[in-house]
Amino acid sequence: MSTLTEDAARFAKFSGLDADTITFHGGQPLRGRVHVRGAKNFVTKAMVASLLADSPSVLRNVPDISDVRIVAGLLGVHGVDVERDVAGGEIRLDPSNVKRAHSAEINAHAGSSRIPILFCGPLLHQLGEAFIPDLGGCRIGDRPIDFHLSALRSFGAIVDKLPEGIRLTAPNGLTGAKIHLDYPSVGATEQVLLTAVRAQGLTELSNAAIEPEIMDLINVLQKMGAVISVDADRVIRIEGVTTMHGYDHKSIFDRNEAASWAAAALATNGDIFVEGASQAEMLTFLNVFRKAGGVFEVHDDGIRFSHPGDQAGLRPVVIETDVHPGFMTDWQQPLVVALTQAPGVSIVHETVYEQRFGFTEALVEMGATIELHRECLGGQKCRFGQRNFVHSAVISGPVQLHGADIQVPDLRGGFSHLIAALMATGESRVSNVGIIARGYENFLVKLRDLGAEFEIEN
Repeated sequence: MSTLTEDAARFAKFSGLDADTITFHGGQPLRGRVHVRGAKNFVTKAMVASLLADSPSVLRNVPDISDVRIVAGLLGVHGVDVERDVAGGEIRLDPSNVKRAHSAEINAHAGSSRIPILFCGPLLHQLGEAFIPDLGGCRIGDRPIDFHLSALRSFGAIVDKLPEGIRLTAPNGLTGAKIHLDYPSVGATEQVLLTAVRAQGLTELSNAAIEPEIMDLINVLQKMGAVISVDADRVIRIEGVTTMHGYDHKSIFDRNEAASWAAAALATNGDIFVEGASQAEMLTFLNVFRKAGGVFEVHDDGIRFSHPGDQAGLRPVVIETDVHPGFMTDWQQPLVVALTQAPGVSIVHETVYEQRFGFTEALVEMGATIELHRECLGGQKCRFGQRNFVHSAVISGPVQLHGADIQVPDLRGGFSHLIAALMATGESRVSNVGIIARGYENFLVKLRDLGAEFEIEN
């Protein structure tokens, strides 16, 4: 498995960065306008869905991020013709010549990405076999593939574990299954959807994830010919079809990037208009942002986020992350940085991933007062309670952060470190920055346009 530094270098290369360490000069408020394009957590899955079709697909509003490039490469080694208009945010995917790929090719393109697991269902339908290399991803907790393999077995796949990875075959094709999720996992729901749409018969998935990105994936699959119904009780039913055709679709915007810029405005005493953001998908975040003292204005073409104007205007909050429609786990990390400036005590109870507070070590080194706890604080007991997972944080403020040397640990934590560096006094040297390119398009250009001061090391 790749190390953090190797991952960062790979992502830096994909994003066009010449180096992977940046020196930030803090103290400048971020002001201006940024444009947010399609959601990383949807776009990559919609690209995989193109494998199910017998004709080309067109996906619009696609961000130029490394995860998109990785999936495009994986599709390419499987014979999909990929044409990208990077500037226009459009990608055309033609699966007419889908073929088997060598395990070495898959490994070379996948790196530590976890996306190959979602190729399995479509490839089993198209080719009768699929291969999964060792999987990585952000190190924020245990995200095993056991469920994915169990679900694929339920559909009739045969799983063989090999030294270089896992090989799946479906000599008799795939058939529908009745599947219940112990937890409404987004990845597990995506796996079932991408596998069930062409499986013979009916598939019933209970306790499914219903995030906006999941619903947009269902929209794409329906455009392709799938028959999918979603009940109010988190039950999704899929009636398998024999063939599917290509789609033409504009991606939902990236809620996580929008929330990150909002938190950056709040933390740096700034004012940022996030073009492309929409109120409906941000409803829960906007409520918490307002409770924390943030100011926002909803416009037809985006949302303006700003600091209230004086430090006393910030307020401590109690947050409990949850699956949709709750407060997203990806939203808490950038917001924690802003909460270090709120007078009083804020509490964040993380219930989605069991190890998502590693990023706070750097904040404490920069002067933040953050205490981590194993107990379920500020809300109901969750599945991590009494299991020795550090999954609650107590943030006391306000404090003045100072510059420090920081190593980016993961995607969302990494962007949070950039926010901290930009609000701190003095200089901060941030390494492993390339990881952030996995989910933030042209983030350095956007930061520069907002007034951030930094130098990239050569």
